[in-house]
Amino acid sequence: MVDAPAPAIHVSSLRKSFGDLVAVDALDLRVEAGAFFGFLGPNGAGKSTTIKILTGISLPDAGTARVLGHDVVNDPVAAKRLMGVVSEDGPIFERLTGAEVLDFVGRMYRMDRATIADRSRELLELLELDSAGSKLVVDYSHGMQKKLAFAAALIHDPKVLFLDEPFEGIDAVSARLIKGILGRLRAAGVTIFLTSHILEIVERLCEEIAVIDDGRIIARGTLDDLREQAGPTASLEQLFLELVGRGEDDDRSLSWLG
Repeated sequence: MVDAPAPAIHVSSLRKSFGDLVAVDALDLRVEAGAFFGFLGPNGAGKSTTIKILTGISLPDAGTARVLGHDVVNDPVAAKRLMGVVSEDGPIFERLTGAEVLDFVGRMYRMDRATIADRSRELLELLELDSAGSKLVVDYSHGMQKKLAFAAALIHDPKVLFLDEPFEGIDAVSARLIKGILGRLRAAGVTIFLTSHILEIVERLCEEIAVIDDGRIIARGTLDDLREQAGPTASLEQLFLELVGRGEDDDRSLSWLG
């Protein structure tokens, strides 16, 4: 009997607190290998904390988190070898050039120098950063830094890609290019775990969606599954607002605006 393949992401009873604030509360989540998964929630819902635990940046207080069968706490190196990460606010070595950043990341993954050079050149050219490859990252625009972070996440050919607000500050042309790359990665079997406040992008790209609020999953399924709660023609924005209690009846405003 052949064992079933391990899910790309498997979270069980995960919990993380910051003082009295419970950021992630007994979270259970399973994402199959090869999925394009959207992870949504309002600010402070626990999205980024969950991703930081999954990518080994933060330790959980309780529970387990595995990436392709590797425990991110007890076997972090094996898990990290398989993942690429674009974090919302992660550092990106501002005193290196773009080419030096990619060289450093490739060496951390023990890639051979020829492959690093070839992939760096291709990534910088594709993401229209080749003219800035010898420029210090500190002098990059925010959008350029985001694209470089994306390149760094891809250079070692990861099997699971974590994207925390990857389109923030990205212009429309670059966003279209990145969406095309993500589509090809998905076709190649890469698991993509995306969180974004740009719901139109999530609606267009993701096959399955989970909504987190107050550290707990409050809904999960395909877009059609979620539409059963709000009508067959509801947009993802309408579904999201209803799920987190910010529907059309939310009429809060400033006192002086009447």
